[in-house]
Amino acid sequence: MDQLSAMTILPDAFRGGRGDITSHIGLVWEEMKAPLIVPVLKLMVAVCLAMSVMLFIEKVYMGVVITFIKLLGRKPEKLYKWEAIRDDVELGNSAYPMVLVQIPMYNEKEVYQLSIGAACGLSWPSDRIIIQVLDDSTDPTIKDLVEVECQRWASKGINIKYEIRDNRNGYKAGALKEGMKHSYVRQCDYVAIFDADFQPEPDFLWRTIPYLVHNPDVALVQARWKFVNSDECLMTRMQQMSLDYHFTVEQEVGSSTYAFFGFNGTAGVWRISALNEAGGWKDRTTVEDMDLAVRASLRGWKFVYLSDLKVKNELPSTFNAYRYQQHRWSCGPANLFKKMAMEIVRNKKVSLLKKFHVIYSFFFVRKIVAHIVTFVFYCIILPATVLVPEVEVPKWGAVYIPSIITLLNAAGTPRSLHLLIFWILFENVMSLHRTKATAIGLLEAGRVNEWVVTEKLGDALKIKASAKATKKPRMRIGERLHLLELSVGAYLFFCGCYDLAFGKNHYFIYLFLQAVAFFIAGVGYVGTFVSNT
Repeated sequence: MDQLSAMTILPDAFRGGRGDITSHIGLVWEEMKAPLIVPVLKLMVAVCLAMSVMLFIEKVYMGVVITFIKLLGRKPEKLYKWEAIRDDVELGNSAYPMVLVQIPMYNEKEVYQLSIGAACGLSWPSDRIIIQVLDDSTDPTIKDLVEVECQRWASKGINIKYEIRDNRNGYKAGALKEGMKHSYVRQCDYVAIFDADFQPEPDFLWRTIPYLVHNPDVALVQARWKFVNSDECLMTRMQQMSLDYHFTVEQEVGSSTYAFFGFNGTAGVWRISALNEAGGWKDRTTVEDMDLAVRASLRGWKFVYLSDLKVKNELPSTFNAYRYQQHRWSCGPANLFKKMAMEIVRNKKVSLLKKFHVIYSFFFVRKIVAHIVTFVFYCIILPATVLVPEVEVPKWGAVYIPSIITLLNAAGTPRSLHLLIFWILFENVMSLHRTKATAIGLLEAGRVNEWVVTEKLGDALKIKASAKATKKPRMRIGERLHLLELSVGAYLFFCGCYDLAFGKNHYFIYLFLQAVAFFIAGVGYVGTFVSNT
């Protein structure tokens, strides 16, 4: 008896007593399967396998390159001229370039003091630095608190400007663009940008500015992020594993080979002339930082990444906050790729190799293929082959390639290798939102320009560290339930049950585990919330 026959004559107990309906569904399935479902599924398997190979080659390539970078000791100070800026008796402080420090914020009640304090604590001649707080807050109470904090630092002799505007057009990009219009900015040579939860060390400018001063073709110096709450919960550990690979491999390889990588939007210093030459800040997508980086790169500017310079910041601690962040980070690049692909192709200022790297490697494989293949292949197509045994997935595509890719990704965070299984399951759950966001970006659908500021906890993290009780917020059932995750979880669970009963591939072990991961996310039992009360 074949698997289809077994499916159509299941006992009434399994079919809930509706034998005729189940039998009819079975006949319809049988009629459709051979002429339609099997060919379509085979085509989708072939496409997904091709994308898996593309991603595999990309990961192996970057793994090989980063290995040689480490072995050869290709550090930025060896690739670019770096020399500490020295005092000049005749010129005095005018020997130091004028630096603008921008802090864009929006209702940042928990972290505004941390970010302003860290920026005001930067070690640099006081008459050669301007701190600019760009406050887009809509809460009057928070605006007053931020303004008072700026006044407090101003009373200590810090050159700090509190700037507001009467709208939020363009969100962060709009705030940064508006900030550059003030007359005092014209005297500045460089601009350092820190999001509201970032806390640079006092020597940040001493370590970054020399690259810009001594290398006139360098437009950007990017520092690495250091997560202060990576041990807050399992979800933040998973986030660290993903982001560590980005910072230890992707950024490093881009900086050392093509002198191009995506600006992370914060913890970086720009040459203002390069920023202006590239067209300044634009709000046409939700990744204004990446947009600026690509435009500057197409004009021949180089970027430097400093993996040894780390700036403290905070990871999202709630699942909803992380979902919104990942939507923005996935939708924006896809939308930017759609808008800029032909502009990159037609560009005549950069080499063919660099254009290929930006279009194929940076955008297509990492920002589109990686998301789609993770969800569509491993959460939709592979489980579907359980129901259609005529379609087979080769073991190299179902097991070997994803295993190697996973190990290469996890190499960025060795301390979390024991969490590898949890990370795989969590990443597959998040790939649902990333794939959806990627499609929205490519199609420019409804939520393409949605911008939800990532919730930050700031001092609440310290309160938990001092052993105060953690408090879960009271949420309505509707707010906790996520129907997309629950639906995919139900599909995977059904496929797992079918494979356990009739299948031969033994996918059910993976299917059940992945179904549980989707169910856990679906009921909102992911992440944590630290109360500051």
